[in-house]
Amino acid sequence: MTMDSPERGALMLVRFIAAALIGWALVELALYLVVCHHKNLPVEIVPCLLKSLPFIAGVVMLIKSKSLAEWVSDQLDL
Repeated sequence: MTMDSPERGALMLVRFIAAALIGWALVELALYLVVCHHKNLPVEIVPCLLKSLPFIAGVVMLIKSKSLAEWVSDQLDL
């Protein structure tokens, strides 16, 4: 089954947003760890979990990218 152009564009958009969320979360977490190490503070679990939420959302978006792209394409057709 081939995808038409709007569905391919929507799939690309969904994958780009998912990759951006994953990258953003990794940078945020790395910066938090560097700041804690620089200030000799302990690394706390709750801030790490909160900073990893976009990572989890990005991974879920990558897993469900096909269905999300179809939904976006349908919404844009309206």
